[in-house]
Amino acid sequence: MNKALPLLSTILAWPLAAFFLFGAYGNAFISEEYAAAYAAWGYPDWFHYVTAALELTAGILLIRSATRAFGAALGAVVMAAATLTTLVNADYGHAVAPAVVFAVSLAVLGLSLALRRNRSR
Repeated sequence: MNKALPLLSTILAWPLAAFFLFGAYGNAFISEEYAAAYAAWGYPDWFHYVTAALELTAGILLIRSATRAFGAALGAVVMAAATLTTLVNADYGHAVAPAVVFAVSLAVLGLSLALRRNRSR
């Protein structure tokens, strides 16, 4: 097994976890600007709490290597939804950040799955 994989997984996962934890806080205590964005995208008033809960869960799961793949997968789903929401609503200025986080989530997921496969051999 390549000894750099666990280190690379951790190097990518920790900032990703921080992003999701910070995002969870931001969605739980939403600004007027983001509340207006959620409304413009067609989501109900309470939907930001769902997003916050999902981001909090993803952030927590990303911290430990044993649960990292689950956190990365959940984070990828959340960011895919965010990217699609912004693209469908032609809000291209808000599409870049979730698309980048989606890609990083997929990278962490791939690394985590490769590490699990190598450990099970």
